[in-house]
Amino acid sequence: MWLTGSLLLLAALSAAGELQQETEPRRLPPPGKLDFGYVPAGVYETLAHYEPGPIGILFHMVHTFLYVVQPNAFPQDLVVKLAKDKFGAIQTEYQKAIYYEIGFLVCAAVGLLFTVLMPIVGLFFCMCRCCDNCGGEMHQRQRKNADCRRGLLGTLLFSTSLVITIGVLCAYAANQNLSSQVKNIRRLVNTNMRDLHTFVNDTPMQIDYLISQYATAKKKVIYDLNHIGPLLGGRIHDQLDKEVHPALDRVLNMAGAMRETKEALENVSVSLEVLQEGTGKLNFNLSLVRTSINRTLNDPGCHDEESDATTAQLCRNIRQSLSQLQISANFTRLPRVNAQLEKMNDIVKTDLSTIVQKGYSSLNDTPQMVIEQTRSVVENVQNLVDGIGNNISSFSKAFPVQSCLSNFTIFISHAHAKIEDYYPEIDQLDFYRWIGCIALCCMVVLILAFNYLGLLCGTLGYDKHASPTTRGCISNTGGTMLMAGVGFSFIFSWVLMGVVTVLFLAGGNIEKLVCEPFHSKDLFKALDTPYLVNPEWKNFIPGYMYNDSDLELTAESLYSTCKENKGIYLAMRLDKVFNISSFLNTTVLTKDVVGQLDSVKIDLRGIILLEAEGKQNLLDFSEVGLSEINYADYLEEVNKGMTVVDVLAFARELEAQTDLMPRGPLQSALKGHIGTLRQIHSQQITSMEQSMSALNQSMRFLERTASDLPNKVLAVLDAIEAAQYLISHNATNIINRETGKYTVTIVGYFRQYIEWVKTSLALEVAPCKPFSNMVDTVDIMTCSFLVDSMNTFWMGLGCSTLFLLPSIILAVKLAKYYRRMDTEDVYDDIETIPMKTIPTYDTVNRFPRASAPPRHIDW
Repeated sequence: MWLTGSLLLLAALSAAGELQQETEPRRLPPPGKLDFGYVPAGVYETLAHYEPGPIGILFHMVHTFLYVVQPNAFPQDLVVKLAKDKFGAIQTEYQKAIYYEIGFLVCAAVGLLFTVLMPIVGLFFCMCRCCDNCGGEMHQRQRKNADCRRGLLGTLLFSTSLVITIGVLCAYAANQNLSSQVKNIRRLVNTNMRDLHTFVNDTPMQIDYLISQYATAKKKVIYDLNHIGPLLGGRIHDQLDKEVHPALDRVLNMAGAMRETKEALENVSVSLEVLQEGTGKLNFNLSLVRTSINRTLNDPGCHDEESDATTAQLCRNIRQSLSQLQISANFTRLPRVNAQLEKMNDIVKTDLSTIVQKGYSSLNDTPQMVIEQTRSVVENVQNLVDGIGNNISSFSKAFPVQSCLSNFTIFISHAHAKIEDYYPEIDQLDFYRWIGCIALCCMVVLILAFNYLGLLCGTLGYDKHASPTTRGCISNTGGTMLMAGVGFSFIFSWVLMGVVTVLFLAGGNIEKLVCEPFHSKDLFKALDTPYLVNPEWKNFIPGYMYNDSDLELTAESLYSTCKENKGIYLAMRLDKVFNISSFLNTTVLTKDVVGQLDSVKIDLRGIILLEAEGKQNLLDFSEVGLSEINYADYLEEVNKGMTVVDVLAFARELEAQTDLMPRGPLQSALKGHIGTLRQIHSQQITSMEQSMSALNQSMRFLERTASDLPNKVLAVLDAIEAAQYLISHNATNIINRETGKYTVTIVGYFRQYIEWVKTSLALEVAPCKPFSNMVDTVDIMTCSFLVDSMNTFWMGLGCSTLFLLPSIILAVKLAKYYRRMDTEDVYDDIETIPMKTIPTYDTVNRFPRASAPPRHIDW
């Protein structure tokens, strides 16, 4: 009944494991893997582990002894065959059984022989002593080594008694251990029952938690649906941006080139005008300077006969160098660029950069377009997600979970109450058992008491000067006590050995056939043998529970799974009753959700990268006429320089030559001309050189820009057209690919929830450790408490009983040295008198219980 009720409850719990109205999650889950938290788990109290403490050494010794007696492996085949035939095969398999039990049978035969022979031997021994034989004659021969023999016998008897004492102490310790452990049975049973209540009480809470965490997956799905623009649209934008952005960048660069071209043309126009105007003024000023210097050189100081030859030579040199003092570049012949500049002014009136920015904005609006075009799909999926929760909630109401839990709780309480009723009987039986074991121990203790008292009295009452017939009362009492111990040994030993033999056969076989196979899992292997319980069932547990004996559910797998504290759903293979995977795949992950997501259609043809005005602007730029400019003439004039000679260098050279002339009007006039040249350089040439540099840079830029400009513009337009074609016609593949990834992400949240539920249900929900703890508790109470204590008891008692044999022999021999004899041997001190000349006297009748008779010479 208990098993049936448990299985019914567990099946109902697992069937309802996925059903409950969803509740709010703990928090909005972050992007990525969902965090469902930890399933709330109760704490089981039962510690199904037993540490025997110091007495464990004795348990280990017993196990070692039993291994020596029975080293054979567990006879699984024999047990299975006997179980299948209901022990009918014992007639044919008795040889195997005898072979397995040979060690027990030999020991039992020895014990039985001991039990039968000891009273018989005791009877004959008593009769023999009554006839003054077997040590019954109260006469002791005197020997020279009598003291040594007495000491040796006393030592051996004391050692034997010590061994017997150790044995009876072991038996007493085992007896007390069993009694103390019986008191722990109530604690173990109570903790197991509380664990069952914890199991029943926590399971609904754990199931509720599984159901509530559907809201976590739902929240993440809703979150991603509400953000489909940046998630799906952003991905599509990123893929398109790889191709589109470079094309727009090229148009934007071309717009910058237009502005720079306009500026360059303006620079050329201004610089050319400045240079043309400045060239005439410079030429006029240089001519004036040349004329003035020539007039100055006509001074008589340059060519009079009285003038210095050096001065004349300097004047000639200066006159010859004046031809270099003239302009070099002729900018007046260069054509103006007003036509190109006017065209550029018209072109830049159209703001191409603004048009390009519109293209960027249109591309960046992809997420918003996705939002608008998927609005209906998002609403449908949200409705489906809400419907899934409603389906789960309605399905959960079909299972009477609470009634099953209530019935199981009542069953546990009823079973616990029945067990409680047996406690007084168990305590009473244990008391009777304890009394019986104490009585057996007291039998041995009584014998030990006589042995120890006999040794004590015999040792304390010993007088080395006393003869056997004159020994004292204490010594004689010691010998009597030893003989009393011998008598009780014969009386009790056969009873003790009979009890030991029975306990040995029972406890030893339980240890070898039940406890050891349980710990090594051999017992489970035998129990899980196919067709053992029922000839039609391969595995009896699923055959009994599900009527499907082919299901891989064995006693060993059930116990091992529960031992690992995994869920009852996995341990009992309740997927046979309720397949959680199938339920979740059809209820949570419906085809409608996938179908709605697959129906997403996104049209990006509304994205215009470059308007027609921008394209025309580019074409106009390619036709502005930059290629019509004669760049060679411009660069030729620019490269000539403003003057034939550097005016500043010419002034320095002239000044150097003037300094060589003698002071006078000539030198002063030349100094004035030098100042004029320097003034011309600073005021005219310097500014003109700057204009030439600007003209040079602008012309070189225009030359580079004009180089293959139409083809460059066409290449930019082709790139824009290709990007626009990609968006309008070929973006379908990108959209489908990214939509598929988005669908996988959404579906992945449901799959994460499903996998988490299956994993939690298998490993964390309704952990069945209490059921394996119950089996382990039975093992502890049976094997650790009862069998180990019982085996230790018979081992200690049996050891003591066996050592009663040498104790009897030693006590009988030693008693001769302690008891007062009736007669003794007489020796003559005159060694020269032959023994045959000494007459024989009736010393028994003439000297009863006296000291040694008088010497012959005194008689």
